[in-house]
Amino acid sequence: MQESVDLERIKSWVGLYFPFYDVCADGEGITFFCRIDRSRLEENFESLRVLLSSHGLIPIIREESGETMIHVIRKIKRKALPIYVNLILLVATLITTILTGALLVGGQSSILEKGGLKTITDPNNLIEGFLLFSLPLLTILGVHEMAHYYASKFHNIKASLPFFIPVPPIMPGLNIGTFGALISSREPLSNRKILFDVGISGPLAGFLVAIPITMIGIAQSSVIPIESLGKEGYALGESLLFYILCKLILNIPLHHAVRLSPTAFAGWVGLLVTAINLFPVGQLDGGHIARAVLGERQKYIGWASVLALIFTGWWFFALFVLLVLGIYHPPPLNDISPIDNKRKLLFLLAIIILILCFVPFPVYPIST
Repeated sequence: MQESVDLERIKSWVGLYFPFYDVCADGEGITFFCRIDRSRLEENFESLRVLLSSHGLIPIIREESGETMIHVIRKIKRKALPIYVNLILLVATLITTILTGALLVGGQSSILEKGGLKTITDPNNLIEGFLLFSLPLLTILGVHEMAHYYASKFHNIKASLPFFIPVPPIMPGLNIGTFGALISSREPLSNRKILFDVGISGPLAGFLVAIPITMIGIAQSSVIPIESLGKEGYALGESLLFYILCKLILNIPLHHAVRLSPTAFAGWVGLLVTAINLFPVGQLDGGHIARAVLGERQKYIGWASVLALIFTGWWFFALFVLLVLGIYHPPPLNDISPIDNKRKLLFLLAIIILILCFVPFPVYPIST
């Protein structure tokens, strides 16, 4: 991996924080057999990580066969995309969500519907589509992703700005104008606490913003006789939280339903996105959180959640997890340091938010 002079430098850097009694170098990296001070393990490892990262190296600490080893490997160079890519995607998503909002204001769901093009060319529809749907939805998604970004920066983890994913409202039935947003960590997360903090920051921040937006949207919604829903052919499912908010805010008589305002629909989407991100699988936020708290046992709760999804309207998402995302979340660089009780309580809060916000059947046909 390194020439002898480089090996000596790495040995001196590791030795600053972890006294070692043996070293083994091969083509893949360098392994140090160390003695550790558990009371300072987390602090020392983070200092070593920051030091080595500045030289293009990554440390990984593991306990194997009764010994503590630090593996030092080269950092994989990833070319960062220029910031104009983020801006282009943001503008594109702003356009697609405004068009979606204009359709919602006009009582339609797709550009391809009869009169759809006329609806999206009406300036009033576009203005209301921005104010009542695009702005609330992108606020929820943006706050979610920026919370991840700032949590990463707080822990000295390099991360990209959010990449928004635009989707034109051309699908029949349900359109939201976007597939959400994501940020990309440019280096591995170093310990369980950081893994947890980066994972939970987004859903928690997005949830806190989605609540008032949803409440405002529900207050703007109208109550209609349930028979009139038959003309639309489908209805949106409700999460437990959304159902509670509707009952608290609206006086819904028997045999009546709620016609959601564009803002209420934005809140509905925001709460649902929060729930989906909290599923404890793969590299989803919930996968980060569960891996940080449960360690290797994360895979069991991951399998249980995917099996549960198969029996809901999210069976396609279960297949996506199995084929693309995967169940297992890889360990952080330091998988030895434990997580504290405060974060364990926040983990329980995340589970409660997931239960409150998840919609088992997001869209279902109306039978009259």
